[in-house]
Amino acid sequence: MPNKKSAIIGYLILAICFGFIIRTAFFGEKNSPANSNSASTQALFAASFPDENGKTQALKQWQGKIIVLNFWATWCPPCREEMPELSVLNTEYQNKNIIVLGIATDDIGLVKEFSKETKVSYPLLAADFAGNELAASLGNNQDVLPYTVIIKADGSIAKTYFGRISKPRLEEALNKLL
Repeated sequence: MPNKKSAIIGYLILAICFGFIIRTAFFGEKNSPANSNSASTQALFAASFPDENGKTQALKQWQGKIIVLNFWATWCPPCREEMPELSVLNTEYQNKNIIVLGIATDDIGLVKEFSKETKVSYPLLAADFAGNELAASLGNNQDVLPYTVIIKADGSIAKTYFGRISKPRLEEALNKLL
């Protein structure tokens, strides 16, 4: 019996370690690459997407600000859960040259319907499939939603986050940039 218990405990420890490795690999934060003006942020500022009202918004209008860029989808529960915190963050930091932008990987109709039900204090843009491509160019090589990128005022990527993000984690990163 002791050998069977030892084997079970060993397997449990191995499973827990494997779980931590997977969680870190897929849902941890990553520091940005060293290059300050990558082609990915140039592509970001060259893009335009419709907002929740159908009006086309050029992302270059926010160039020069610190951007909390949140890729999300209307069907994604963790995306929806983090939106109230992102909304509060946007309101509290709007006078500090910081803006939260939500880029949905949905079509405009779904974003418009969603925005009627759920009010946020930051712009929601509908990028459909182009949103997935943009997120991938900004480091989302795992095709995970939500995916959040903090872009410095100089256009370089400060941090990226896979999965649901919290306001305190964002504030910790943003306060280092102020």
